[in-house]
Amino acid sequence: MLGLNKVQSLRAARMEGFGSPGGRHSSRASSCQSPGASSRIYCACLLLLLLVTPRVDSSWWYIGALGARVICDNIPGLVNKQRQLCQRYPDIMQSIGEGAKEWIRECQHQFRHHRWNCSTLDRDHTVFGRVMQRSSREAAFVYAISSAGVVYALTRACSQGELKTCNCDPHKRGRASDDRGEFDWGGCSDNINYGIKFAKAFIDAKEKTVRDARALMNLHNNRCGRTAVKRFMKLECKCHGVSGSCTLRTCWMAMSDFRKTGDYLRRKYNGAIEVTMNQDGTGFAVANKAFRKATKNDLVYFENSPDYCLQDKAAGSLGTAGRVCNKTSRGTDGCEVMCCGRGYDTTRVKRITKCECKFKWCCAVECKDCEEAVDIHTCKAPKRADWLDQT
Repeated sequence: MLGLNKVQSLRAARMEGFGSPGGRHSSRASSCQSPGASSRIYCACLLLLLLVTPRVDSSWWYIGALGARVICDNIPGLVNKQRQLCQRYPDIMQSIGEGAKEWIRECQHQFRHHRWNCSTLDRDHTVFGRVMQRSSREAAFVYAISSAGVVYALTRACSQGELKTCNCDPHKRGRASDDRGEFDWGGCSDNINYGIKFAKAFIDAKEKTVRDARALMNLHNNRCGRTAVKRFMKLECKCHGVSGSCTLRTCWMAMSDFRKTGDYLRRKYNGAIEVTMNQDGTGFAVANKAFRKATKNDLVYFENSPDYCLQDKAAGSLGTAGRVCNKTSRGTDGCEVMCCGRGYDTTRVKRITKCECKFKWCCAVECKDCEEAVDIHTCKAPKRADWLDQT
């Protein structure tokens, strides 16, 4: 359930848009002022609809599906500032598109053993479908990992000389020191601050066009993703001296593999904090007073997740029918959990693997192709009556 404060904030934000001049409901809104039971019933139903209907948005995430065909006017869902940045920096949009593929793969890796596995929908401008309309833990993670992915992709493109507007970090010059002593800045330090700055300007632009609880949640989780990449910057050095004595060092700052950012945000997903809007609509209050307050490094969410067991078009759940499960596992990838108690089917398949490998001088490894029988377990489909209840 949404907290009272958040509901009040949503009501205020949506009613502001509802009553704006030229709004398509403005003529009907005037009927709310007239007396009569029918008018009061109509207004009550309309207010309820405004409160419970989630925003249905296309997303800049779709840039990843366009590949090299990024044309700013053809990207659905961009707000004016995003479209202006797209038109001004087409090379950056190419990097964002490539980065989108990478963070989606990372999302799918992190949730590969869970009921919700970060599935995307082909030719869908929202990329993930209706599941992102709910202000859930999953939405919090996707906004964070997507923001992190843009930072990572842009920073990498800067260092590789692929962008006209940035290069290596210009501040890493001269001498510096660490716990091993002094060193000279050299090489090409990743320009993480440029990646963060552009990612914030581009991604946050859409959320700043509206004033509601979901926008505030998205902005918070976007920031968590951006800072997560910077958290794993590392100092890399090359030694100079007789026999590698390392009397002189040249060092530079480099990003770690994106998997570290993915693992970190996955842990933040596990510890995400349910919140409500505070009374003035500028921040969050913890939903359960028994839990600690959310910090700037925590993922936050408003609504509990569906169980993702059954296909549910309204919730955007694809269900787990046909998903591969692990018969012996007691974790989230186990058949009991993954299949939601519906049971599983077992199919025996033949698999070719490399075996009896031998080292051959010089310098190769030769293996034989061996055939083995493997049991594959997949979740049973729900009974038809159960499926109809969710569609």
